Amino acid sequence: MTTDAAAPHDDLDDPDDPDDPDNLDDTLALTMRRFGRSSVVGGGGLPRVPRAVLPPGPRWPALAQTVALMRFRHQLHPWLQRRYGDAFTLHLVPGGRPLVLFTSPEVTKEIFAGDPEVFHAGRGNAILGPIMGEHSLLLQDSTAHHRARKLLMPAFLGHALRGYRSMVAEVAADELSGWQEGETFRALERMNALTLEVILRVVFGVTDESRLAQLRPAVNHTVEISPAILLGWAYPRLQRLGPWRRTVDNQVALDRLMYAEIRERRRATDLAERTDVLSRLLSVHDADAADGEGGLSDVELRDQLVTLLLAGHETTASALSWALVEVGRSADLRARARRAADEGDDAWLEAVLKESMRLHPIIPMVVRTLMKPATVGGLDLPAGTTVGPSIIVSHHRESNFPDPEVFRPERFLGAPSEVPALHVWIPFGGGVRRCIGAGFSLMEGVEVLREVFRRYDVEAVGTDVPKVRNITSVPRRGARIRVRARG
Repeated sequence: MTTDAAAPHDDLDDPDDPDDPDNLDDTLALTMRRFGRSSVVGGGGLPRVPRAVLPPGPRWPALAQTVALMRFRHQLHPWLQRRYGDAFTLHLVPGGRPLVLFTSPEVTKEIFAGDPEVFHAGRGNAILGPIMGEHSLLLQDSTAHHRARKLLMPAFLGHALRGYRSMVAEVAADELSGWQEGETFRALERMNALTLEVILRVVFGVTDESRLAQLRPAVNHTVEISPAILLGWAYPRLQRLGPWRRTVDNQVALDRLMYAEIRERRRATDLAERTDVLSRLLSVHDADAADGEGGLSDVELRDQLVTLLLAGHETTASALSWALVEVGRSADLRARARRAADEGDDAWLEAVLKESMRLHPIIPMVVRTLMKPATVGGLDLPAGTTVGPSIIVSHHRESNFPDPEVFRPERFLGAPSEVPALHVWIPFGGGVRRCIGAGFSLMEGVEVLREVFRRYDVEAVGTDVPKVRNITSVPRRGARIRVRARG
């Protein structure tokens, strides 16, 4: 479980440090230690919350509510809002822990502005611990989160993003060169391959083809898991069985590759000239550290890189797939896309991506766990309650987005007062916990869409609906499109 203490500063030269990969017999021991530390059973010592103080919700068993939330989220959230109003409670495994979801923008704003010492995001994301690790930015709170975010932020500021653009465009051009005239295919598959290549080359900085060939399947097996695998982390004994055991084995293989890459990069003589995210992170130091070093350890780097991988790979791929399908449904939008690509109208291309994220939410909710009693949406809630806004309902609420079922990129164009507020359009969360990679994701999406529309006319083939994979929602039929080279 995550804690409120600062993350350990794993010193590679300390022979007594149990988190130092150099001090372990093998990667298996390190991976299993992470799985053991990340158990979510028992609620992490938080007090039990009496049901009488919570908003209404279904009375089904906690396992049934958990399965419904993970498997049928797109139907469940709107149904709960219609039945119970703007605040409702689900009870989830393990232990029937309460999750109170809110659907009004005023309460969303209130949650995002909540005291981060009270509203802990890391606790709410604990189910991701076995894969992401305790040092993950998504799982840390308090001073540990502040330190990690400060160290990671320079790699995602404007000047750094500008340096990544050409690399993203190059990767996109390589992918598009393999598309055939008149070919029909699943956009999700191609976008997944493209965004994975961006992560491996631009974020990890891996260019050696033999290393890439090893990393690709290990990463794909990490991403392409069902919600049942995540649910299994609540019951550690399942890690010895079937698909859960195979997930652990794949994590060992991925960890081995990642630690090898990190150690090799530390020895690089041209580290200062490299522009990939990993190299940048190896160069940062915490000026407040008592030892004067304060850089990220191998373990911390591994956890942050996996977080960037999972948060920035399939999420962006799904958004791009939906964007291609939505543009491909309309001759007018296809013409507008061609013009935007030719004229360098990045604002319109970004609006397409944002509207895709709005209409087809990739993540269902943003959560915070209360470490002390707090008043949220006029309700006095005790410590141990997890609260958060429903992204699904917020993005389809008529008062937030008129004609919410219509794909309309123009919603995101115009003066700041005319576009959706950051507590209404919330695919990246909000407040001090807003996704650190939001700018990277939008930059990547714009570069990819520009390269696609410069070369091809895209036509949607059939219809599609969302399905849940891992923690994300993706097009069930793969977002089928047909491409024709522009004349």
